[in-house]
Amino acid sequence: MAARADRIKSRHCAHRAPTHSELQPTVTDSNSNDTQAKPSHFLRQIIEADLAKGTYATRRWAGQPGTAAQHLAGQPDPARIRTRFPPEPNGYLHIGHAKSICLNFGLAQDYKGVCHLRFDDTNPEKEDQTFVNAIEDAVQWLGFDWQAFGGSHRFQASDYFDTMHGAAVYLIEQGLAYVDEQSSEDMRKNRGDFSTPGVNSPFRSRTVAENLARFADMRVGALPDGTAVLRAKIDMASPNINMRDPAIYRIRHATHHHTGDAWCIYPMYTFAHPIEDALENITHSICTLEFEDQRPFYDWLMDKLSAGGIINTPPPKQYEFARLNLTYVVTSKRKLAQLVADKHVSGWDDPRMPTIVGLRRRGYTPQALRLFTDRIGVSKSDSWIDYATLEGSLRDTLDASADRAMAVLDPIKLHIENWDELMGAGHLDACTAPVHPHHPERGERSFMFGADLWIERSDYEQEPPKGYFRLFPGNKVRLKYGHVVECVGATYDAFGELAQVNARLVPDTKSGTPGASAIKVKGVITWVGASDAVQAPVRLYERLFKDAQPDAGGRDFIAALNPDSLQTVQAMLEPSLANAAPGSSYQFERLGYFAADRVDSTAQAPVFNRSVGLKDSWVAK
Repeated sequence: MAARADRIKSRHCAHRAPTHSELQPTVTDSNSNDTQAKPSHFLRQIIEADLAKGTYATRRWAGQPGTAAQHLAGQPDPARIRTRFPPEPNGYLHIGHAKSICLNFGLAQDYKGVCHLRFDDTNPEKEDQTFVNAIEDAVQWLGFDWQAFGGSHRFQASDYFDTMHGAAVYLIEQGLAYVDEQSSEDMRKNRGDFSTPGVNSPFRSRTVAENLARFADMRVGALPDGTAVLRAKIDMASPNINMRDPAIYRIRHATHHHTGDAWCIYPMYTFAHPIEDALENITHSICTLEFEDQRPFYDWLMDKLSAGGIINTPPPKQYEFARLNLTYVVTSKRKLAQLVADKHVSGWDDPRMPTIVGLRRRGYTPQALRLFTDRIGVSKSDSWIDYATLEGSLRDTLDASADRAMAVLDPIKLHIENWDELMGAGHLDACTAPVHPHHPERGERSFMFGADLWIERSDYEQEPPKGYFRLFPGNKVRLKYGHVVECVGATYDAFGELAQVNARLVPDTKSGTPGASAIKVKGVITWVGASDAVQAPVRLYERLFKDAQPDAGGRDFIAALNPDSLQTVQAMLEPSLANAAPGSSYQFERLGYFAADRVDSTAQAPVFNRSVGLKDSWVAK
């Protein structure tokens, strides 16, 4: 991946704001001396405009999240911008989260800011420390970190419960919130719809004192789950249904993975999220388009809490971008959980899953995912990204990095009839090949050529089609890195199945010797020597779904599962793969890119997963 250079020319001049060109991030190609600007998009333009205007230049930072008073007592904020990646720790991250990680952490890097890793753990019933650990691992694996300016910027919403509770009390005191004890059915009915305004709750006219007392009852656990909520008092006739007195606190008598049983009331996400941003001094709160309708409440809450001196000013602003829609994939946590629960896949890390742990196990690299997110860009319009774009990003990163090897996935024996006559009975000829054709410093790999070899079954045809240049009776081919042979036919078993291909060695044609070019051939095939072959299982993965949009229009996504998404074969591999380290990637020449499985492989018994073919030839069946 291209090395990251200093992204911004920062000229601090007392008499002028930085120009657009000085704010524009740059990237340096590690293979050249050229520096060029990264492609711009609307979020970069917003950030650059804020930096040019100095929108957040005077804010102070307490060294940790805090209220307005705490930040005002701190130092000038060293971060030019602050973004955040705020996952809820209730599941494994997927490819869509990878886009958000790369966007938020990448923007922070490019503009000399910091991105916070914040766990939005306001739901005690679905969250678990296992997911916290997995999320941290995913962020770091992608190449990002929450350490900046001499400290950690890893936070969790549950640490702000006291401040959130105080903010709720403030809203009650200002006549801006009330405790509603309608049934959930009545509350839903009275909310109205897009064509009908809502109806005020009978509890909306409670006095401040009554609301404070009832909210205190909620806080101490005097009320059962579901019997009351705290609602913001805004406008039940608002055309934006999200502004019709949204619920901001609910009762949940459940043990929280971080705070234990200290709380039995928990803030709603739409209330907690803006406060978390404000306490953390976030400048640009970037989320996906489904939160666009929530932005008016975000701004309303920031305005009210700023007026009360509770949060630092100017407050953060929310901006929305289009979420990732990738063909042949579902990213709904509920649907992914169903795939796991119903055993359509082996687990959350199944290499067919779009989870980061699944992609990583399949052989995807951090560089590939970051290149993918750069290529698809950022916009405000929903669109579908072809899965081939993701696969192409992997090919382009592995081509430069993956060691080469030969493998035979559907092996058939090739017997060279005159080998013993020409080379001596039992003789083995040592052949070599570069570990990587563009990196001679990596050295060479070696393997043995003898009378018996393994080749792909598809490399022989008794009656070849037009344009077929591999093995058929009378044709000559080069066995890559080895010798030229002439096919003399094949033998078949009692069922008519191909049992063995037979050939004769053409003398003095070994690759790298003076006579190698004496005979011209059109076909070159790969092989593995029978004497030193390593047998290992290879999993041939295809796309999990056969339909490009498996859950579009509410259709049953299970019906779109691809029955051929996994085939396991016993392959013959060259000896250099015998001790492949789990997680290491290789290009199997002519076949594609494969990774030693991170879970099932050992240094003595590798298991390989096909990461991606050499070219996109996938067709739904």
